[in-house]
Amino acid sequence: MYKYKISILGTGFIGLCSAACFAQKDIGVLASTHNEKKAEMINDGVAPFYEEGLEGIMKEVNQKNPDLLQCTLNQEKAVLETDISMITQGTPMRDDKSIKLDYIESTAKEIGQALKKKDSYHLVVVRSTVVPGTTRDLVGRIITEISGKEPGKDFGLCMQPEFLAEGRSIEDTLHPDRIVIGEFDKKSGDILEEFYQYFYGDHLENCPILRMNLESAELVKYGNNCLLATKISYANEFANFAELVPNVDVVQVMKGVGLDYRLNHRFLGAGVGFGGSCFPKDVNAIKAWAETKGYKPRLLDAVLGINDDQAIHVVDLAEELVNDLKGKRITLLGLAFKPGTDDMRQAPSIRIVNELRKRDVGEIIGYDPEAKETAREVFGNQINYADSVEEALKGSDCAILVTDWEDFKTITPETFKENLNNPNLVDGRRIFPFDEFSAKLNFKAIGRIKL
Repeated sequence: MYKYKISILGTGFIGLCSAACFAQKDIGVLASTHNEKKAEMINDGVAPFYEEGLEGIMKEVNQKNPDLLQCTLNQEKAVLETDISMITQGTPMRDDKSIKLDYIESTAKEIGQALKKKDSYHLVVVRSTVVPGTTRDLVGRIITEISGKEPGKDFGLCMQPEFLAEGRSIEDTLHPDRIVIGEFDKKSGDILEEFYQYFYGDHLENCPILRMNLESAELVKYGNNCLLATKISYANEFANFAELVPNVDVVQVMKGVGLDYRLNHRFLGAGVGFGGSCFPKDVNAIKAWAETKGYKPRLLDAVLGINDDQAIHVVDLAEELVNDLKGKRITLLGLAFKPGTDDMRQAPSIRIVNELRKRDVGEIIGYDPEAKETAREVFGNQINYADSVEEALKGSDCAILVTDWEDFKTITPETFKENLNNPNLVDGRRIFPFDEFSAKLNFKAIGRIKL
């Protein structure tokens, strides 16, 4: 018998990474999904998507004790057979850029149906990113209406924002730098804190647990992601400043800025802009939410505008190298929004491909070590797909470095010269030594121009 049995309602990056890490620590996990193929893969110890370290843990758990991590298509069963349910459903962006809460709403209804049949106390934890008021006024209200149960008495309600970075979600799950618990009442918060004391043990000596009300916890997540997105756009603004003066290097500038103890160097890397499942969605969602309340968020408008412009700027740099992009063959090195994942959601490569197509390039060929299949789902036949760096470069007129995979950092100028039709390269992530590459190639980099 396990000390804790947890249901994970939603098996995306957050849900499945949490489920795998909990199970590794001998916590019984019953995950739920409506995708039959995904459930079969999880029950076989196979990750349905690429995330560094995830499949290794799943295989380890499956071989040690497959009962520790099970996946069901029956969400009601998952709730009834566990003590704590964590909602980890996606909250995608609508066409109008506002948050879509349909999956949260449907999950709350299923929890309500389950709790209607359950006599014992049950804790519900919202871990999805949701705008302020959602946990109390949507999730709590729906569960109460359907189950007839009273929050704080019959069931507990918490909001615990996650701070996982894709590509290192396992590391962030196992070694968080803080745990934020939004609580409906003290009992709810106590139960969740006790669970994390059991799961993390000694790690909590250097990991503060911060407890607050539900709405404040919801806004913490947006405050976190919006600030990180702001730092990236800030760095890109200064990269554009650096390109106004010969030999100013934005990498050195941001290094100097980041050494200030009041700041830090993280997320001050200039490049092709941010993407992924969080930053674009969350910045847009909280902006749209604020606008419904009559407030115009001017700073976030600028953050998004600068980010969108980076794709145009990168393509401008490529056009400066080849003079006219029309009819040219262009290589993109990297398609996923960041290394360590195959996630293509809001990836900068999408904006770059769209801009290249506007300029009538003849062919776009992309290579990514992990994201070939997920990229194909996004681009279809808009681009061609290579299986190696050399194949991607062969016969192209210009290469654009989009994703800073470790493998790409070892590519030499000679590789570009031997394979490109013309040795033109745009470094969109500043991973190549500027002086060496400038001397051997027709080379442009974000945030620096030659003397």
